[in-house]
Amino acid sequence: MTPTGPTFFVSLRYRDARKALQWLSDAFGLERGDVYPEEGSTVDHAEMFLGTGGVMFGSVGNPNDYGIEASDAHETHGIYAAVDDVDAHYARARAAGAEIVRDLRDTEYGSREYTARDFEGHLWSFGTYAPKRPT
Repeated sequence: MTPTGPTFFVSLRYRDARKALQWLSDAFGLERGDVYPEEGSTVDHAEMFLGTGGVMFGSVGNPNDYGIEASDAHETHGIYAAVDDVDAHYARARAAGAEIVRDLRDTEYGSREYTARDFEGHLWSFGTYAPKRPT
């Protein structure tokens, strides 16, 4: 993977993610990227961009990008980073004693990724998926 944009993304959950799509655009000037699903009351995954940075988010109450039921989790935010060799990254994290909360896996959207909790409980996800601003 040769990054053509940012490699770190904030990851959030909103009680009203559909409203967040419009509000973040109106209030902060973020540009809409991919949204899944396009219609309906909940959002599984959305991407928005400002400058060279981006944010990914979804609806509270749906399984989030970490594979944890959002309604059972305390986190409403996390960090996602795109890395070249996620298998080596995963091995390094395990060797350092990171608490793995979602094991290394291939996703239906073509990424290979995992999620770990840091020493203060923050969720960090690493994978080969890198959101790209629509052209």
